[in-house]
Amino acid sequence: MTRVLAAHAALIAGALIASTAAAQTPWSERLAIAEKHKVAAITTRRFTQAQLWRAIQPSLTSPKFAVKEVGKSMQGRPLRTITFGRGPVKVFMWSQMHGNEATATMALADMFAFLASSEPSALRDRIESDLTVTFLPMLNPDGAEIFQRENAAGIDINRDVRRLSTPEGRTLKAVRDAIVPDFGFNLHDQNARTRVGNGLPAAIALLPPAADEPKTYNEVRTRARLVAAWLADDFNNVVRGRIAKYDDTFNARAFGDAMQAWGASTVLIESGALPNDPQKMLLRTYNAAAMLGVLEAIAMKTYERANPNSYESLPFNRGGAYDMLIVGGTVVTPAGVTKEDVAINFDDSVARTSGRLAEMGDLEGVIALDTLDLSGKFLHVAPANGLTRAGKYWLPLGTPAVFTVRESEKATSKVLRRIP
Repeated sequence: MTRVLAAHAALIAGALIASTAAAQTPWSERLAIAEKHKVAAITTRRFTQAQLWRAIQPSLTSPKFAVKEVGKSMQGRPLRTITFGRGPVKVFMWSQMHGNEATATMALADMFAFLASSEPSALRDRIESDLTVTFLPMLNPDGAEIFQRENAAGIDINRDVRRLSTPEGRTLKAVRDAIVPDFGFNLHDQNARTRVGNGLPAAIALLPPAADEPKTYNEVRTRARLVAAWLADDFNNVVRGRIAKYDDTFNARAFGDAMQAWGASTVLIESGALPNDPQKMLLRTYNAAAMLGVLEAIAMKTYERANPNSYESLPFNRGGAYDMLIVGGTVVTPAGVTKEDVAINFDDSVARTSGRLAEMGDLEGVIALDTLDLSGKFLHVAPANGLTRAGKYWLPLGTPAVFTVRESEKATSKVLRRIP
């Protein structure tokens, strides 16, 4: 009897050891990996294809990677895939199909640095042995060249899946057809003014896109929802309350919806914005940590244990917010003195630069990401920021929002602050 109990205890201990050995890499460890391997050559979210490839070239010299030119952009820039791993499960990650959406591209660069490193890592070993991951890190290099959403012809590549009129769209479809992925990740940035329902600005939005008008949950999309649920739980480690669901209305023109229909369990990851992160360096690191984790979750099949409600309970994205709302102040211009609120939008909502007047008047109930109460104070508008004709002055919307806040309507009164 004693021997039986001892044997039983040994079996339990062995199972516990095996379970511990097979435990997924925790968020804290993945976050440390992402921070350690951040590619130093990428310091802003605006960079060209040439700058990206120079930055990641040291990683790509590793024999662990296979680099292949798979097409050319409209202006002739090479489109390349990077493949890592030798496993049976195929994963496809594509980024920056919109040229001004670079957060995930930066994260991929950091992932390449980690995957190329020689330091021992169970995380890397699992990905390498169980998955074959194909990355297309910059699908729209022409757009990235001038930091615009569309390609050189002004076409949104993500709405070109039916006609395939762009060389970039044709390349994306050809890569998909060549590898026939089991999982897909469509990596984007979204408007920094987007909120989680009526709450905080969204740092991350997730979507397992619909493959048909009824938004059916077949086996492929059900698997994608589990992956999205896993990611929601994972991102909750750092951006709880800032994670939303992206609109799941079926779009027959969109690549993500088509990838789902073609059999790849696909998840859209949209990076929004975080306070005091003008170049998205923090979101870059969070993306790298989460994407390494979800690859490991696919390799280990731990995503299958995710609760779909972790995704379904997320509020939907909601737009319509201004960047800044100034309430309670009195606006002073050459045209007169008026008691009114002022809404401002920035040309770059993430970096909060180049603010412009978006709306003025009674703005009670208007939603903004930041609200500044200047009750009892006076906002003096620089005359040059309006429009003067034949001695008459106008202050049109779209004018640069540059104010000097003073203690009275007199131009010589004490300056309290300047905006911006």
